[in-house]
Amino acid sequence: MTLAQRRPASPRFNNNFISRLQKQLPDFIPPIIAIAIFLVVWQLFAFTPGATLPGPVQVIQDTWVLIFWPFYDRGGIDKGLFWQILASLQRVAISYSLAAVVGIGLGILIGVNKTMSKALDPIFQLLRTVPPLAWVPISLAALRQNEPAALFVIFITAIWPILINTAVGVTQIPQDYNNVAKVLQLSKKEYFTNILIPAALPYIFTGLRIAIGLAWLAIIAAEIVMSGIVGIGFFIWDAYQNNNVSEVILALVYIGVVGLLLDKAMAWLQNKILPAEQK
Repeated sequence: MTLAQRRPASPRFNNNFISRLQKQLPDFIPPIIAIAIFLVVWQLFAFTPGATLPGPVQVIQDTWVLIFWPFYDRGGIDKGLFWQILASLQRVAISYSLAAVVGIGLGILIGVNKTMSKALDPIFQLLRTVPPLAWVPISLAALRQNEPAALFVIFITAIWPILINTAVGVTQIPQDYNNVAKVLQLSKKEYFTNILIPAALPYIFTGLRIAIGLAWLAIIAAEIVMSGIVGIGFFIWDAYQNNNVSEVILALVYIGVVGLLLDKAMAWLQNKILPAEQK
């Protein structure tokens, strides 16, 4: 194909892109307006006598370097927000993955075994109500080091929605499916891969989406009280100790954005894996 033959595709591509953008533009306008109103109200409150929190303009002025150069690394815990977020995400990835494996496995076990469900359910219901911060002193006393303790706090916080939703998904498998499996005389492996997992998958993904948000919350709480480790939680606590309120506010914005992206990523994965009729 010659260059002359390729050129007519360009205007068509631009027209498709513009038309797609015009269709999505109405969805962007309301949140942009809402954010603008929020920033204006926040700035007005910052102008009131006795206000202790800086307004958005002051926050940008105080954190100019952190916003536009988050990649600096001066050694130790003196790092930019990119490295702080990255360190926290690495902890979340390790513990969340382990929580997903253990939670799905235990969920399937208590879902198919009524005796195990009756035996373990009271323990699970008791432990899942414990707040993440309450696990911090226990984890530090048991593990003696900040890093393993932080990983444990994330794991023990994230595992419960995965475990419980998986168990519910297994128990909600339609009886017709089980009857078909008996008629076809499916082996345990075939029943697991062709009946149990596909039927429970929507519940499993619900637990995974809830758990990713809880894992992100837990790492922030754990890092705040565990001194000397690189992470966004400790960054917030250190900024507060040094009376850098603007840095605390900026870190909160980063936390919210990353949490939103994590949830959207899990939703995208769910849409890619689940069949259309199960969404």
